[in-house]
Amino acid sequence: MNYENITCDKEQGVAQLTINRPKKLNALNRETLKEINDAIKILESDDEVKVIILTGSGEKAFVAGADIAEFADFSVEKGTELAQKGHQEVFDKIALLKKPVIAAINGFALGGGLELAMAAHFRIASDNAKMGLPETSLGVIPGYGGTQRLTQLVGRGRALEMIMTAGMINANQALQYGLVNHVVPQDELLVFANDLAQKITKNSLVAISYAIEAVNAFDDKKENGYKKEIENFGKSFGTNDFKEGTQAFLNKRKPSFPNS
Repeated sequence: MNYENITCDKEQGVAQLTINRPKKLNALNRETLKEINDAIKILESDDEVKVIILTGSGEKAFVAGADIAEFADFSVEKGTELAQKGHQEVFDKIALLKKPVIAAINGFALGGGLELAMAAHFRIASDNAKMGLPETSLGVIPGYGGTQRLTQLVGRGRALEMIMTAGMINANQALQYGLVNHVVPQDELLVFANDLAQKITKNSLVAISYAIEAVNAFDDKKENGYKKEIENFGKSFGTNDFKEGTQAFLNKRKPSFPNS
């Protein structure tokens, strides 16, 4: 896969998708979003890829926000279309992906950058990371899921404070809030992310995809999360992974999941 604004590398079942615009602090523009969409489609259908790590290039930023120059003169209609397209093609696509996505936040994650990280299934951060949704300082609100996902992750009060003040929190505050799962030194971030990814690859990817679907149902007001859990629990019994997992347990050996 050859791209202008991202890179994508695969090793031992783990794909690392890196936003690669260091001179722009990896800011998201339309072309970058298109490339992310394209890469996610390819990785989703690649049977060799079991886990995706999402990160930014360099040591300063994960993604420092959106490229404001691209939408500074947008109309109401264009602004609405921008948000809707972003949801459908990138942010919701990542959140609903059946393969695990880990965001490795290696610096500033602001605006669309934090929204991108929040779309991942969970987040780890380097100790120099700073996170925030500064959109209200520009006279706009978060448009790529920030008002919803931040509220779900940190609670209504903290989410509203972050959005209203347009301020940043550091990595330790993000850990305290539950916005990230782990904080590690920057030079250990990708090693730590890969270690987590490798732990995930040892488990049933079919079961993991069912679990992601059930957890996402918790956030979907049209769907009953408990009902989805029961449904997917039952479906698990019809998989080859279940047969392998239970036989391995009963025979006191490590499982080798066929992922089917």
